[in-house]
Amino acid sequence: MNIAEIREINTKDLVERLATETANYTQMVLNHSISPLENPAQIKQLRRMIARIKTELRQRQLNNK
Repeated sequence: MNIAEIREINTKDLVERLATETANYTQMVLNHSISPLENPAQIKQLRRMIARIKTELRQRQLNNK
């Protein structure tokens, strides 16, 4: 999912998506510490996705003030 797709999602769904992605990230890091993942680059991709979502939420918050 790129930034253009994130901007199309409404705020409520974006907050839910952030919670889901954060939970997935935590679980993936935990699983990777126990046994290595086949593709550890997924952790990096997921972390960046979370950052993109947080950035969009922050921009919306600042624009509403």
